[in-house]
Amino acid sequence: MRALLTGGVVYEKIEEWICQVNASYENMRRPCTVFQKHFNDFYSHSFLETAYFVVVDKIPKPDFPELREAGLGAFIDMDAKGITYDDTYYVTKRAAHELRLHFHELVHVIQWQELTPQGFIARYIQEMQTYGYDDAPLERMAYALDAHYQASGQKFSVEQFVRKSL
Repeated sequence: MRALLTGGVVYEKIEEWICQVNASYENMRRPCTVFQKHFNDFYSHSFLETAYFVVVDKIPKPDFPELREAGLGAFIDMDAKGITYDDTYYVTKRAAHELRLHFHELVHVIQWQELTPQGFIARYIQEMQTYGYDDAPLERMAYALDAHYQASGQKFSVEQFVRKSL
């Protein structure tokens, strides 16, 4: 039986770990304004100025015993191409050229902004435990929006859509 994480110390530990990771990669961060021409009319310039990405060999993930005990081991061990921590997301070198991935991770940046770091962490973990990765509502939203982008769908403000949908 897996333990449910109900907040407090574990969420604070994760948030502290994220702050340390983001600080350690700060001089490697690139502003997402480099995607302005690709994401024009989906994301505002002012939003892209406050979102960053880092290209890494391996995606950094918190590997705490509490997370594994809570049934999140498969997520920790998943070979992800990208992950978002607050205003910064990390993509692997092999996937750094995939615009759809950047689009997807930018959805998560908005979710982090709207839910606050501790709110995002709590909700994401709860959704992973309840629905699993593929059916987690925050992930489903990001995948639906990146699929719309990939299909050259009609342009609209992703920022406004995500804010209204949360």
